[in-house]
Amino acid sequence: MVVTARWEPPSPRVTALIRAAAQAFVDDPSELLDEVDAAVLAAAPERIAGDAVITAATVATNHANILHWAQANVRRPGAPVPANLSAEVLDLARDIVRRGLDDTTLNTYRIGQNVAWRAWMVRAFTLTDDPDELRELLDVTARSIFAFVDATVAGIQERIDAEREGLARGTHAERLETVNLILEGAPITSARASARLRYELDRRHTAAIVWGDGEARDPGGLETAADALARAAGARRPFTVVAGTRTLWAWFADGGAPQAEAVRAHLQEAPGVRIALGTTAEGMEGFRRSHLDALATQRLMHRMPGGPRLAGYEDVQLVALTAADEEAAWEFVRRTLGDLAAGDPELRETLRVYIREEFSASRAARALYAHRNTVLNRLGRARELLPVALEHHGLQVGLALEIVAWLGPAPGTPLRAAAPAAR
Repeated sequence: MVVTARWEPPSPRVTALIRAAAQAFVDDPSELLDEVDAAVLAAAPERIAGDAVITAATVATNHANILHWAQANVRRPGAPVPANLSAEVLDLARDIVRRGLDDTTLNTYRIGQNVAWRAWMVRAFTLTDDPDELRELLDVTARSIFAFVDATVAGIQERIDAEREGLARGTHAERLETVNLILEGAPITSARASARLRYELDRRHTAAIVWGDGEARDPGGLETAADALARAAGARRPFTVVAGTRTLWAWFADGGAPQAEAVRAHLQEAPGVRIALGTTAEGMEGFRRSHLDALATQRLMHRMPGGPRLAGYEDVQLVALTAADEEAAWEFVRRTLGDLAAGDPELRETLRVYIREEFSASRAARALYAHRNTVLNRLGRARELLPVALEHHGLQVGLALEIVAWLGPAPGTPLRAAAPAAR
């Protein structure tokens, strides 16, 4: 950031106050970050809120901005803070363009700024009763926060403009525009859309979302995973759209259900890559419906960072429908599972797999790689914790266990770490 006016440093007393307040935010940012997340996600457009990758990246960049500013003010209180143009922030800028989102997405930075500024003012009033010190502290930090966010947003906007210009020179823009028209249910004919995409829509389609967690950023790795998925389904090369720096949307036509073991074998060689599958459906509406199902699957997979790397909509459909009202879903869990809801996660996972395996202890033991007697012992302990008889409430208990497995610990329930879902 180029500073055109002289930036007067704060007085020694106010310098010490700013450093103390900034250090407090760095040491324990959780309450502020939770408040920022709630405000940003509540104001996010539907297309962002419904996209797990964009949502996660938006939350992460807001966290990074707050900590970047606070850490800078621990080191040099009241000094100008350079824009935060880290790799993660610039990745989000590229994703905004590749998803076909408009620049109003940058409003999330202003929303985060407003929440952080209110929290900072509350903290400031606890630091000093001297009106002159308070006035100086608020004046210095207001100028610092607003200049920092302005510089960060300007840098991101510059990257967005460059990315948009680059895409406009290629075929990606038209492909993404056409796919978005289909997904939004716009009045475009199947023949016209097929011609623009160079992909025949009057067939049976299965959609997949292939993305990378953590350090998995290689777009070629995502394409390779999509190819492996199509081969495992006996289909031709998939139709793909680059939806972000770490995300690929894919569809393959006229194939069967992918052979899960073959896909998982490939994923062993592709660290960090995960795949969410949609249903298989006919025609342009099937193309759309399958993708939306894959998105629903991906959203639940994002709730389990250490969970399955491959999942299909059939694995999560009941949970996706039930969790539309999460408060009601968690009440159902507590009422149905009783003490098991807060019990040993190994007991919950054993009972969940036992129900999935049609109440067969032998098949559950094979799925869990455990001895049958071990499974029977766990089942006996799990039954003792249930408030209902499993024989008469198997469907309800199974659904409650799936909700916990996919959504994680219930808010307000002192659950121990949930066991990873077996797939």
